[in-house]
Amino acid sequence: MARTRETAQPPLGIEPSGVDVLDRAAAILFAFKRDEVPLTLTEISNRTGLYKSTALRLLGALCHHRLLMRVEDGRYLLGAATLNLAATYESTLDLADVLLPLMRQLNENSGESVSFHVRDGNQRVCLYRISSRHALRAEVQPGDVLPLDRGASGRVLSAFSGADGEPYETVRITLHYMSMGERDAETAGISAPVFGAGGSLVGAIGLVGPVSRLNEAAMHRFRPLLLSYAAQATNQLGGDPKALLAAATNE
Repeated sequence: MARTRETAQPPLGIEPSGVDVLDRAAAILFAFKRDEVPLTLTEISNRTGLYKSTALRLLGALCHHRLLMRVEDGRYLLGAATLNLAATYESTLDLADVLLPLMRQLNENSGESVSFHVRDGNQRVCLYRISSRHALRAEVQPGDVLPLDRGASGRVLSAFSGADGEPYETVRITLHYMSMGERDAETAGISAPVFGAGGSLVGAIGLVGPVSRLNEAAMHRFRPLLLSYAAQATNQLGGDPKALLAAATNE
């Protein structure tokens, strides 16, 4: 009986590159999850969709390059070379290089101003800003200091910094917050978190505009788009985008 052509299962949110050997090797590396025990050949085969014979050959090559290591009982775990790659990535990472291209795309696709805020003690700072192409727009500039307890990005930063009660419990579930006139009576916004390695909070990305245009219906329409860009930023910063991608598809 002929076997069907094997196709490696890519990580959620990542399309295959078309280079089979690289896609298969990447599928193996991404099969390992944080805080899990080492994996057996069978577990790796099941998670990647690869035949055991194929997986075994690739495992040998990945171990050779120290991207994986084989422990005494025959199971596999990530190798020392992945730590060196992570350290190199972290040392050369510039937030602007990741965020600004995505923010420009989000601005182009939404037509609204896009901001990125980070927490600074008991307040938040606008780190980056792409202004709306509309004449009527909310004016917040890089370096502006704003409250944490008002506005969409402030609520998101507070929620993922451990704030108790509502609306923070709901924000942690839905991964976004919509604000209508909280900080300023004429301003509305919707924001989502961006995470880094280990689930650490990097900041909040959001759309901001006048309530006359960015009304509740518009924010609901933009919600999946915003969450998808938050997921892309999270993925590029070493975080896990799965929850944000799932939230983007939820009604």
